[in-house]
Amino acid sequence: MEILWFLIALCMLTAVIGPLVLRRRSGIRQVAPGSPDAADPDTYGFVRQEELDIRLPGPDQDLLDVLEVVQRTQDWRAASQLLAGTPKEGEVRWQRVQAFAGAASVELQQQPGVGGAWLRAWRLDSPKDAGGAQVHAEFLVQQAWRSSTAGTDDFRIILEEARTVCGEAALLSPGDPVPYIVELAVGRGLGYSHEQFDQVWAKVIDRAPEHMGAHLAALHYWCEKWHGSREDADHFATTAAARAPQGSLLAALPLFAVYEHLPEVNLVQSFYRSEVVNKAMEGALFAVHAARPDDPMLAHVRHLLVLFLVRSERWAEAMNQLVHVDGHIGALPWTLSGDPAADYTVYRNLAVAGYEANGGSPATLPH
Repeated sequence: MEILWFLIALCMLTAVIGPLVLRRRSGIRQVAPGSPDAADPDTYGFVRQEELDIRLPGPDQDLLDVLEVVQRTQDWRAASQLLAGTPKEGEVRWQRVQAFAGAASVELQQQPGVGGAWLRAWRLDSPKDAGGAQVHAEFLVQQAWRSSTAGTDDFRIILEEARTVCGEAALLSPGDPVPYIVELAVGRGLGYSHEQFDQVWAKVIDRAPEHMGAHLAALHYWCEKWHGSREDADHFATTAAARAPQGSLLAALPLFAVYEHLPEVNLVQSFYRSEVVNKAMEGALFAVHAARPDDPMLAHVRHLLVLFLVRSERWAEAMNQLVHVDGHIGALPWTLSGDPAADYTVYRNLAVAGYEANGGSPATLPH
């Protein structure tokens, strides 16, 4: 538990120094709400920029209701009950663990020394609660990336503690892939060797072989900016996509691999119409079409498709994705921005403008 108090002090220091400036990856200028360039979201029933929910990629009302209760009362029990009733092997549990951890991390960042008290109480009052241990481990991972610089002593100290808590969480919930998915991010930060990483990955695959969230976490490790290469990432993604069963969103993984390496390529229109991007987009579109409408990872794929479809000037297809995801934007690529709502709105406005310039209108947009 000492690491929690360390993080409180660290956040207090961060508050004095000033907020971190996140790197922008969109490459498109912002359009101020109300400017002549801005499309009116009301025309298409879109949510206004200031009302966009940046916490989740898609709706999960049960989670939002519990988060509201937990943050209002600072009582962790509702969160524990929700996770206890969420199946181990599915994507939803992983997303809810991330959401609870993210809420505590943001609270602590906004209110150093005070925010996230419910998570500290959860761990103190119920140290054998598997859900609490998982949220704690993910919280530490998020804090490491939010409040420290990769490779520093503080960064490693927090991630080493996260690794310890991952081990505790795994013992408390046998058969649950979540502790090992969290450890994938730990291994990326601590510089696991390929052999060490493969050992953790094998435990994930044994428990949830088609887990999309786990595959995305592993893909980050294999990217060139971490411990692999562009070829490693492409091989991992295409192999997973080729083995994906009918209806699996793993067929969209190559598009995420392309996105991970965007800074290394020429960001011009011709690139977005290239064979490699087109093939990855078609795979993702196929995956979206074949997936269950209630697949919890579907919104993640749709959000990334919005970026690529807009860049490719495939306006009608971009609008079709926007209709399905608008309102919740807690997903790539928006979450890597300093202002997710503003970046998302820029792409949405561009999609509307391109759609209308080619004869589209609210009446012709399928819902």
